[in-house]
Amino acid sequence: MIRGIHHTAISTGDLERAMAFYRDTLGFSLVMDHEWKSGTRNMDVTHALRDTAARVVLLRAANTMLEIFEYASPTPRPGDPERPLCDHGITHLCLEVDDIEAEFARLSSAGMRFHHPPVQNDGAKMTYGRDPDGNVIELIEFQREDEPLSLPSRA
Repeated sequence: MIRGIHHTAISTGDLERAMAFYRDTLGFSLVMDHEWKSGTRNMDVTHALRDTAARVVLLRAANTMLEIFEYASPTPRPGDPERPLCDHGITHLCLEVDDIEAEFARLSSAGMRFHHPPVQNDGAKMTYGRDPDGNVIELIEFQREDEPLSLPSRA
């Protein structure tokens, strides 16, 4: 039985920069910081790569966890920071916020690049922006208390 999504993972060429963005700018907290050296067979097998070496962190914000990898080996190909959302693969990470206008202003001031200011769409306001590696992050604020897709409040 599938219980739900535990975390989303991304790869970066600069883990410190990515952590500064997700931890310091977006407010995630560090759960785990781990490193493995080349020759760690279990990591090579699970990642379907040879001679892997990497540092990985796990971050949490409310009920969302994000895992960020920085591979030292093998040498990764850089991603396209302008990758269109229509290209195959994971398209974005969505974060629910309480005040989208305030978050948009705060994150814009912190240097986050947005596609457009927040727009109203069927009971929610939303906007899309990019992290320092070009990964797309959606911010969403639900306008109705009875919105079924909204995250349950934490007691």
